[in-house]
Amino acid sequence: MNTKLEHVMTTKVDSTDAVVVERTLNAPIGQVWSALTNVDQMRQWYFDLKEFKPQVGFEFEFVVEHEGTTYHHLCKVTEVVPRRKITYTWRYKGEPGDSLVTFELFAEKDKTRVKLTHTGIETFPKTPAYARKKFATGWTAIISSELKQFVESKQKE
Repeated sequence: MNTKLEHVMTTKVDSTDAVVVERTLNAPIGQVWSALTNVDQMRQWYFDLKEFKPQVGFEFEFVVEHEGTTYHHLCKVTEVVPRRKITYTWRYKGEPGDSLVTFELFAEKDKTRVKLTHTGIETFPKTPAYARKKFATGWTAIISSELKQFVESKQKE
């Protein structure tokens, strides 16, 4: 009985295709939290959001053009733990599929470890545009380059 249960749990984990990106940033947790939740700061490193509020139920959207295709993102904040965690849904207008993006912050002395987890990617259309690899590459660049450079350059100011 026990073996069967473990197998079911393992299969579930294997099939979720979550993208996880973790990086330690040379900036205090409050500064990283502001970068993740202050719309003026988000526009500088993330996406061109009209509005954003770190409040459960807050809905936001943004449009990204990539290789001639327009992707209209629709998101809704589902969880907020100030300076620790923010989660929102991530889907595309007119497309099936629903996913969750979670940013978690861990203070490590005067630095901050950021853990991004994007689950539910497998619910999107089975086309190259929505391939897990594209999300992994995109999130790695966003966390490792854009967010890292943004918060670390603010450290020097």
